[in-house]
Amino acid sequence: MDGVSLLGCVALFVFSVSAFSPADSEFTFLLPAASKECFYQSTVQNGSFEVEYQVIAGAGMDVDFSILSPQGIHLVSEFRRSDGVHMVEPTEAGDYQICFDNSFSRFSEKMVFFEVILDSSANDAGADDEWAGLGEPENLLEYKLEDIKESMETVHRRLERSRQMQTVLRAFEARDRNLLEDNLWRVSFWSCVNLLVMLSVALTQVYTVRRLFDDRRRVCS
Repeated sequence: MDGVSLLGCVALFVFSVSAFSPADSEFTFLLPAASKECFYQSTVQNGSFEVEYQVIAGAGMDVDFSILSPQGIHLVSEFRRSDGVHMVEPTEAGDYQICFDNSFSRFSEKMVFFEVILDSSANDAGADDEWAGLGEPENLLEYKLEDIKESMETVHRRLERSRQMQTVLRAFEARDRNLLEDNLWRVSFWSCVNLLVMLSVALTQVYTVRRLFDDRRRVCS
């Protein structure tokens, strides 16, 4: 393998490692009844991040949702919602507060899924620095470093978007399954109740008819 090919492989490896470094986060947790849970997300100046959440289990399938800035300002406030998507940009440097409130529900706990998607501009800048240190384009001969970089960035964005969509679809599937299982329990319960009522009515009718034809009077012969 000549020097140019080796340099291209090194570039490919360095960019792959930097491009696929984890920047987003997703979490599923149980929110108890009459309680509130908050999470913190660190951001940089003039960045952006997106928060998507879904209630996938629990009576009512709803929670209160809010996002607070590092200064304590309410940027987003939603009440009794089952899902939502919110983008915050530009961001301040500091910790944003992401809160889920189930205080209105005194008995039912909720299972909540949420995902935070961070702007990868800082990671892209670091990747550009890695590429810049590999050499000038004329030293790569027929290899077009910029084309390789652009193609890999496109593939990375599409793969990341596919992963995010699959995660969201899994959350939808979990919520639908929990809802179906809850409905199945209710249908089964009321079906058993109706069956018991029908049996009770049938036995009562049989007993009543038999009593009508039960003649206990004594006949003298």
